[in-house]
Amino acid sequence: MNAAIEVETPPRTRVPEQPTRLSPELFALLRCPACSAALAGAGKAVVCQGRSCGRIFPVVEGIPILVADEKSVFTVEELARQPTGGRQRLVELARQLDLRLPQLGQNLTAGRNYGRLAELLAQGDPAAPRRVLVVAGRIPGEGMQPFLDNPRLELVETDLAIGPRTRVVCDAHDLPFPDQSFDAVTLQAFLCEVLDPFRCVAEAHRVLKPGGLVYAETPFMQQVHSRSCSLRFTPVGHRRLFRSFDELDSGAVCGPGMALAWTYQYFLLSFFRNKAARALVRAHSRAATFWLKYFDRLLIDRPTALDAASGVYFLGRRRESPISDEEVLASYRGGLT
Repeated sequence: MNAAIEVETPPRTRVPEQPTRLSPELFALLRCPACSAALAGAGKAVVCQGRSCGRIFPVVEGIPILVADEKSVFTVEELARQPTGGRQRLVELARQLDLRLPQLGQNLTAGRNYGRLAELLAQGDPAAPRRVLVVAGRIPGEGMQPFLDNPRLELVETDLAIGPRTRVVCDAHDLPFPDQSFDAVTLQAFLCEVLDPFRCVAEAHRVLKPGGLVYAETPFMQQVHSRSCSLRFTPVGHRRLFRSFDELDSGAVCGPGMALAWTYQYFLLSFFRNKAARALVRAHSRAATFWLKYFDRLLIDRPTALDAASGVYFLGRRRESPISDEEVLASYRGGLT
């Protein structure tokens, strides 16, 4: 845990208080990503209160941009220039239109898993709200909407992109929140997009209260779908990634049928670089193989499907020390003998 930091606000950096997308209680949780000191102000900028820091971070459409340039591959300047308003709505419209075309895959267990997470969070004092950090939460993840609509959950959605639900722009490698400040953290379809998923999971562990919950979905048998794709995880590899958590549940979210459809599409794409040709390949492959995902409804809960699942999930509870590698290897439950 960080040592106590003396705070001081230089008079020249004081800014008027104005609304952000955060409640006053959640705004008070924010910390400087460079020195971990508290922040003040909520107008066009927020200001680090650290005596030797005093950094100023912009606020765009009520969203603080909290990134330390020297710690991230992203800069505050480029993140603050993201499309907003009308341009952002056009991007979202294009995404919605794409979703209306035949899809190669489907997430079959996220809704059930989020329901289990909500049940676990409901335990204890029924009057106490549960604070949940949603990493990569600019738009709702699959199966997440009932979880988002739960009135007992106080959500803080963070992302590197400004979106309809983004409350804080930050880098998950350095979360701008104090230790032990959340009851749960969700990391849905996200850890494949970061350069150091182990560091991101360590950050999730740091900001969780003792006994706090984590829920993650991560690709396994999937091809590169963006320039930032870095790692994939087998179920055993995923368990080791979350070795500082007790497992409550794990399994596949997307099955072998989806993996096979994506493999066919990327086999065809490997022949072409031209954008128009690749667009035609995508249209053809979606029309030709979308039906493969329906086999996953039969396979998703079978242990044998874990060896070729398109994506896996983990639901766990924070522990103080990691499990051993022997325990990690013992977690394998696929079809190999």
